[in-house]
Amino acid sequence: MRLRVQDLTLSGKFRNISFEVKAGEIVGMAGLVGAGRTEVATAIFGIAPPESGRIEVDGQPVTIKNPQQALKMGLAYVPEDRQKHGLLLPTPIAHNVTLPQLRAFSKMGFVQRKHEETTAEEITTRLKLRGSRGVRQAVGELSGGNQQKVSLSKWLLTQPKVLILDEPTRGIDVGAKAEVHRLMSELAQQGMAILMISSDLPEVLAMSDRILVMREGRLTGTYTHDEATQEKIMTSATQSFAEVTP
Repeated sequence: MRLRVQDLTLSGKFRNISFEVKAGEIVGMAGLVGAGRTEVATAIFGIAPPESGRIEVDGQPVTIKNPQQALKMGLAYVPEDRQKHGLLLPTPIAHNVTLPQLRAFSKMGFVQRKHEETTAEEITTRLKLRGSRGVRQAVGELSGGNQQKVSLSKWLLTQPKVLILDEPTRGIDVGAKAEVHRLMSELAQQGMAILMISSDLPEVLAMSDRILVMREGRLTGTYTHDEATQEKIMTSATQSFAEVTP
């Protein structure tokens, strides 16, 4: 099992969250705004660590107290608000893409620009990023879809085992959305484990091998791809935990 969480709890945010994500699997996490989905993701990634519970990566228990430790464990997290939390808008594409691994592109305290730009060009080409001035262009000048591709490139460069995507296609056009979905399927086929948080039910139903539903900080439903329907997901997302507990 690539990622397993057991009884993850953070007071006032979520309680007793347990689920698994296998290598090559896309697990969707649905729920209404305020259900606690993002809080679970940031807890796993060490931004706001849980108070109790257990996290395993490749069957081994891990302690993750900050994002740096999460990266070392093979986790990556693409946040919902790419402009506030995912990107440095005034800076070039190349710098944004290499930021999580800046030491690898530095020598004696100086960034090796050629190495940085060559690497950024390789991965942004894979994601079909379109910029008028290449990887030297400021990220803030790009469309929403291309900004999301920069955010994805930034974390894919770390070669994660587990990729957590929070609203990966919010605010981007139909073409860019299709390309993000294509990339997700490709990554899963290559063995990456993907946890996708999305409020777009058609997206959740189309892309997920399994679907988790949250309400008020609790898991209230789990469905396979074949079992899931919009009606079932909405029922689980709107019922209280007590109503769905035998």
